[in-house]
Amino acid sequence: MNLFTKLPGHRRAPPGMEWWLLKRLPALAIAGTALPVVAAFLAYLLARDAADVKFTTGLHIAVVSVISLHWTVVLTVAIACFIVVVAKGPAYVADAYPLPDDGRDEPKP
Repeated sequence: MNLFTKLPGHRRAPPGMEWWLLKRLPALAIAGTALPVVAAFLAYLLARDAADVKFTTGLHIAVVSVISLHWTVVLTVAIACFIVVVAKGPAYVADAYPLPDDGRDEPKP
């Protein structure tokens, strides 16, 4: 028994921007995480007095929120690219599903 019967005559769509983007997402995720962390670390090193420390605490909170937003965007783009890759794949024949009789008579020509 063959679970996946491909639709005869169907041609796969050529790969497009989704593969280009999927290959670059890990580097984008790392760069988008590293840049705010480096900025927060430099602000921490340059803090001189109590007011600067208070500012860096707020900056750390902002950095955490920016990183979480960035990861959410990267994950959303990865899911969208995966959906496009699956949609461009081969077409499969669906199983026949007999419709239940609704009680109406068939129209006569």
